[in-house]
Amino acid sequence: MPASFPRLGLLGALCSIVPLLHASEPTTDAALIEKGRYVAQLGDCIACHTGPQGAPMAGGLELKTPMGTIYSTNITPDRETGIGRYSFEEFDRAMRKGVTAEGVNLYPAMPYPSYAKISEEDMRALYAYLMHGVQPVTQANTPSAMSWPFNQRWGLSLWNWAFLDDAPFTPSSDADPVINRGAYLVQGLGHCGACHTPRGIAFQEKAMSEAGRSGQFYLAGETVEQWQALSLRNLWTVEDTVQLLKTGQNRFATVSGSMTDVIHHSTQHFSDDDLLAIASYLKSLPAGKDDLPMPDSERPLAAPVDLYSSRGGLGYAQFCSDCHRKDGSGVPGMFPPLAGNPTVASANPSTLLHITLTGWKTAQTATHSRVYTMPGFAQLEDREIAEILSFVRSSWGNQGSSIDAGQVKKLRQRIEAGNGPATTFVSPRLADMLAAPNAEQVVRGMRLHLETRKLLPANVGNQLNCTSCHLNAGTVADGSPFVGVSAFFPSYAPRAGKVIGLEERINGCFRRSMNGKPLPPDSADMQAMVAYFDWMKNNTRPQDKVAGRGVGKVDPALKPDPENGRKVYARQCAVCHGENGEGLRNSAGEMLFPPLWGDESFNIGAG
Repeated sequence: MPASFPRLGLLGALCSIVPLLHASEPTTDAALIEKGRYVAQLGDCIACHTGPQGAPMAGGLELKTPMGTIYSTNITPDRETGIGRYSFEEFDRAMRKGVTAEGVNLYPAMPYPSYAKISEEDMRALYAYLMHGVQPVTQANTPSAMSWPFNQRWGLSLWNWAFLDDAPFTPSSDADPVINRGAYLVQGLGHCGACHTPRGIAFQEKAMSEAGRSGQFYLAGETVEQWQALSLRNLWTVEDTVQLLKTGQNRFATVSGSMTDVIHHSTQHFSDDDLLAIASYLKSLPAGKDDLPMPDSERPLAAPVDLYSSRGGLGYAQFCSDCHRKDGSGVPGMFPPLAGNPTVASANPSTLLHITLTGWKTAQTATHSRVYTMPGFAQLEDREIAEILSFVRSSWGNQGSSIDAGQVKKLRQRIEAGNGPATTFVSPRLADMLAAPNAEQVVRGMRLHLETRKLLPANVGNQLNCTSCHLNAGTVADGSPFVGVSAFFPSYAPRAGKVIGLEERINGCFRRSMNGKPLPPDSADMQAMVAYFDWMKNNTRPQDKVAGRGVGKVDPALKPDPENGRKVYARQCAVCHGENGEGLRNSAGEMLFPPLWGDESFNIGAG
């Protein structure tokens, strides 16, 4: 069973620390308190010791382990429910040896084996900050709920005897001072090994540093609460690691899971010197035998050859390519690349599966203040997810193994992801086109909707594709879907003042929405587009009402408000379409998200 200590942030779970009456009065030196504030950021205290919607450092965060549940404790200086009566000596012993002032053993969900390496200077600063820089909060601690025999704390004395090395950090005489500083931060305050180092049969970290016979295991990767914490050994360049820790993303990846909290609360606040030290130390660690080589981000990328000829490829085109793009490059600063992404290619696909089922969000940082989210896709069947992720793991140079439906089902059950929200709209699966008797024609019709401008340059006079209005090639509820549409043609068109067929309706979009030229009604491409509509007709009859048709209802009571509209646009739209509606292009000048005005956008509307 893999270790599963979630979050494992500083002070992890100072379980059962009970305020005592014989504390010594700590210093109130302002400089020391401010230094302690930074030490607390280095250790990410707040991430573990702040519950959902709770007061900072007041505890209450649920920490699930294979042995039961622990709740982080109140480490504010409240004298009744916090640690306000702790002397420095008592605090120091809890931090280094995992023993409270009462002599009660702490569970090693609190990574005191790492904190043993903290210098006395930093420990005193941290103590000063917690006692005088944190607002006291009266909040009783929630008792832990560990199963037998793990609820017998006396056994932790044996665990400490076997696994705890409480010797302080010793810098290497052979290492550069920058690397030594990085080693101190990573091994001690940062407690990176708590998540990134494999654990043994007693859930101990197999190594606390790269030294010695077991040093090969240090930071070699581990599964934590169904997330795969990657191997950090020589993972990226120093510059790439600094960028990730500072901003939550780099050219290869974006953080996920509880690492978003680590970036938000902790590493983005590190000094540039400390970020450089950490990155230099991690770069100095030799890669493990199973670690993937750092990808070449400079190589040109192209859409995989089986993008439109495989079930996984078509699933990717439908559900993923809008953000991650057909070439897997993503959108810098917004949506992560999948090409060369270590989460995608990892031998253990837990994080990839977890994100796909439950969704994802970026870390909020000073550099990237806007949080981007990805919806979960639990509504997809296990087989569909397996097909899509297997495609992703084998495309754009990725060399990950395939995923089967059983793996998806197993993780879905473990994380209780469910099957997504109930809906009356059934999104057609583009992958099912391959089973149609005229599959080649239907797929061509779908591509003409996704890549209209590229495939029909003589007929499109702006930067739009059909999917600019008809989301995901017309498969999204309230995104002007094509489901059942062909059943309603021929029909009377008020704008034309006559009954028109589907071909003429499609050409109305080419003339007006796309500011272009119509397709000949009997051309192969027009017939392919009609075939795609017919494929989505299913059993719809002309008199039927199709759930999700159109673009949703607009409240007629809304009053035009240009000033408020300007604010809403800046908050919700500008990031993709530009501050002035000019659209967003990639580094090659290709339009990623279309402009909203002018010759490159709408002309006089469809219909």
